[in-house]
Amino acid sequence: MLHIHHGDESYYFLEGGTIELPDGKQMPVPTGAVGLNVRDTPHGAFKVVGDKTIKLLTVHVVDKGKPLYDTPK
Repeated sequence: MLHIHHGDESYYFLEGGTIELPDGKQMPVPTGAVGLNVRDTPHGAFKVVGDKTIKLLTVHVVDKGKPLYDTPK
C-alpha cells in the first residue's frame, strides 16, 4: 500500500533476505542494511520472498497528533 509518514522513518535489517518491491522487482537485502524514508515521501511496503525470514527494526519520528501513516495526496 502506497503511504506517507508525517515525519521520518528509519530502518535497519537485523537479518537480511530477499524482498519484492511494489513494482515486482526482487532484490537481496544484506544483514546490516539501513535506509530512510523522509517526511511526506510516498513509498510502498515490500514483500518478503524466498525461504529466509527477515528481521527489521524501524523507528518513526512523527509529528505530535498526526497518524503514523496516511494516504498520499
